[in-house]
Amino acid sequence: MAEKRRITLKDIARELGISVSTASRALNSYPGISEETIQMVQEFAKKHNYVPNSIAVNFRKNKTMTIGMVVPEVVHYYFSSIISGALQAANLKGYRLLISQTQEKAEQELHACHGMLAGNVDGLLISISNETSDVSHLQEFLDEGKPVVQFDKYSDQLTTPKVITDDFQSAYRAVKHLIDQGCKKIAHINGLEQVQNSKDRLGGYLKVLSDHNLEQNPEWIPHCQDISEAEGYAYAKQLMESSNPPDAIFCITDLVALGVMNYLRDAKIRVPEEVSVMGFSNWKISEVMQPSLSTVEQHGFLIGQKAMDLLIESLQSTDKASSNKVIEVPSDLIIRKSTLKKG
Repeated sequence: MAEKRRITLKDIARELGISVSTASRALNSYPGISEETIQMVQEFAKKHNYVPNSIAVNFRKNKTMTIGMVVPEVVHYYFSSIISGALQAANLKGYRLLISQTQEKAEQELHACHGMLAGNVDGLLISISNETSDVSHLQEFLDEGKPVVQFDKYSDQLTTPKVITDDFQSAYRAVKHLIDQGCKKIAHINGLEQVQNSKDRLGGYLKVLSDHNLEQNPEWIPHCQDISEAEGYAYAKQLMESSNPPDAIFCITDLVALGVMNYLRDAKIRVPEEVSVMGFSNWKISEVMQPSLSTVEQHGFLIGQKAMDLLIESLQSTDKASSNKVIEVPSDLIIRKSTLKKG
């Protein structure tokens, strides 16, 4: 037969004079099919380079082998690392990954999730946006029996597995390092008050100050809305021009820390001699800042791997009940020049 197109199961059945169901069973060596028929069908399929239609097979199994993933930003170094880890884990198990970003907007998150649900993804990985408070669009996945795994930023309104950084302990260790370097008046430029990882980092910061009997000043805890370089610059200016300026600034992310460092450079305030600066996330830019930025490594690649493994485990499990299992991925403190005081 002419090989002008990829042959189908129907073509094999017609050419060999058997039914489509018999051809299918023979290809998969089903019991009840004679060895002669199995050999005949499989040899014919091999000779004509037959490739099974995975879409049709998965449709019959009510699976698409596609997993949806929603992140705040695709180009963000931390989230791109998470995506890479998730992709590797998905590829190993034969799944495809459909990725969408929200740009930290609840409305875009809603549209992305509804699109993925309509596209019949098998399950969902998500880091919720800073604006998200209503999570009914995520509950829709669970109501349809599709597993959801939250990572990084999450809502405790949902009964789902979660993969997160140990934000409380990470912040505690970061600020403890500043204290060990002799800092006594430590500010914290935090994120949005309602976001869980902002709450946890703030909690770690306050606990270590309390443990060391250091001043806790509400004026030293401004909250970012956009988590931006510009906010870091503006809040550093506000802190340093106040009547009671800090001698160290712990930032919610490295991007905010970049803005802080830019202000201190423009104001000719020496880092770390006069003010130490600590970031969070270990962006590549933190290595090339002048001076280089001390920060917290979150291991995004590992978070992505673990989140995907949890989701695929849920998909392959016969027990479809959701769990509140939480995996905390330990962070590492990266010490660079921005916090190493001389003497």
